Amino acid sequence: MMSESVQTIQPFVPSHDVSSPRALAGPTAREWIRHIILLLLTLVTTTFAGIAIAVPALDPQMPEASGVLGYLFYVPEYYGRLVGAVIQSAAATPGSLSSGLTFSIALLTILTAHEMGHYLACRYYGVEATLPFFIPAPPMFLAGTFGAFIKMKSPIPTRRALFDIGLAGPLAGFVALLPIALGGLLRLQPAPHQAEGTVIIFNDPLLFQIIAKLSGASLVDAAPNPLYMAAWLGLLVTSLNLMPVGQLDGGHGTFAVFGQRAHLLIGRLALVTVALMSVLGFIWHGSPSGFLYTVLLAVMLMVRHPAPEKTEPMGHVRIVVAIVTLIVFALSFVPFPITIR
Repeated sequence: MMSESVQTIQPFVPSHDVSSPRALAGPTAREWIRHIILLLLTLVTTTFAGIAIAVPALDPQMPEASGVLGYLFYVPEYYGRLVGAVIQSAAATPGSLSSGLTFSIALLTILTAHEMGHYLACRYYGVEATLPFFIPAPPMFLAGTFGAFIKMKSPIPTRRALFDIGLAGPLAGFVALLPIALGGLLRLQPAPHQAEGTVIIFNDPLLFQIIAKLSGASLVDAAPNPLYMAAWLGLLVTSLNLMPVGQLDGGHGTFAVFGQRAHLLIGRLALVTVALMSVLGFIWHGSPSGFLYTVLLAVMLMVRHPAPEKTEPMGHVRIVVAIVTLIVFALSFVPFPITIR
């Protein structure tokens, strides 16, 4: 599961006028190199995930385990053979490598737009922040990445700045996601018949259903393609980050609009709701993924949200943006993302 976080900000006594942004130094050459290396590593690991999507039937043959050592090394050996099978598939069929790169570039485009929305908003308000950290995951694990985040290193000066910085990320990522989602839905093909075995169904968010209705694409028994999966994961990340909990992006917006007490109460309600849905998701859809969301939100709820240094009226424009953000959440959120049968 991919997640994003903004580190807890330690309060301090400001030595400048919080109403006017202060000048910031740009990233150093060493910082650029570090962040580019992480991005390139994530490009590699997400490409592996994309190849696995293009060639989902990869199943390296393994002899039956016997003895304590056999069972101990079974999983690492299977993982190594699976990674090897992906490399062989990419070498033997250039189309699978192309599909892997398509998925990787599309997904990283969404994540980059999201994080740069945060970063540029921080720069605008004079808040010190790092470039985006991309977190590669082991090849074939999840989507090849644990997501991305920026780290803010100075307090947020005003209520409006908190609102803008928090929501700039998911809104920018959503805009970048729209053409990818459209391309993925227009390229859907009927899924091949599977006689036996476990079937994983990716349930479609409301945005996909609307695009399919308008474009004439069929979501029934369709095989996910790289663009579809990148957009599906992007929407999953967007909806998760817009949860009104802790220092998630939705938590920032909730704190800015409603204040500290309402932020805490709404966050607790969101946690209880997700916990109930995780149980129903396991019973109805055979998927334990909801429990991961519950744990994440519980951890985020334990992290104190710092207050901005100055409180001022939000203004009508930001109220409209808050409503638009709620619509984005509704278009992105899937109560039960995966069905396993």
